[in-house]
Amino acid sequence: MKGLRLLQGLILVCILLVPILIFLFLKAFGENQYDIPLLYENGVENIYHDCVYEEGVQHTIPYFELTSHREKPLGREEMTGKVTIVDFFFTSCPSICPVMSTEMERVDDAFRGDDRVQIFSISIDPDYDTPEVLREYADFHRASDKWHFLTGDKEAIYDLARCGFILPTIDGGDDPEEFVHSDKFVLIDDQGRIRGYYSGTNRKDVDLLILETKVLLHGKK
Repeated sequence: MKGLRLLQGLILVCILLVPILIFLFLKAFGENQYDIPLLYENGVENIYHDCVYEEGVQHTIPYFELTSHREKPLGREEMTGKVTIVDFFFTSCPSICPVMSTEMERVDDAFRGDDRVQIFSISIDPDYDTPEVLREYADFHRASDKWHFLTGDKEAIYDLARCGFILPTIDGGDDPEEFVHSDKFVLIDDQGRIRGYYSGTNRKDVDLLILETKVLLHGKK
């Protein structure tokens, strides 16, 4: 009789536990895990030996300081603690830059009310792209206060593009047709680490950039 009651008690406990176990399983199964890649964790492969990297160490954006279209110094220091989206362009670009800047307008609009996000558009033709020229360009693209157009020393900018952001960049001199630069938008986290590259001429890629920026921001809460 005692054994029967014990068995009945165990059965009752199991019956009560089943809904709890099912709930826990469904909760774990239903959670969406979306991890943003962390690029260059073990350093950058320096194929052409034209940059200086520390082997086996997480690559981060190096120190730099440029001048914004508002004629204020802006650079690496202002990236700390914020998610920064970066592209390289020039205002007289006859090919991909207009498309890139139009797509960047969408990015700017998506985070217009969020002070945790900023945009750096860095000119690879600083001799022509003075702060005044960049101001006109910013006005044309209805840039918010968080979208900064940067200019400065040409050699420093090209070193930054190639060695800091790991993007191919070639000086075209006086011929806009001869400039070579990437169409990529680069997502940088609040610690200066590269989290992704996205084609600035591809709407779906830019949509992905917006999504993954929001994921990074969610992780910071």
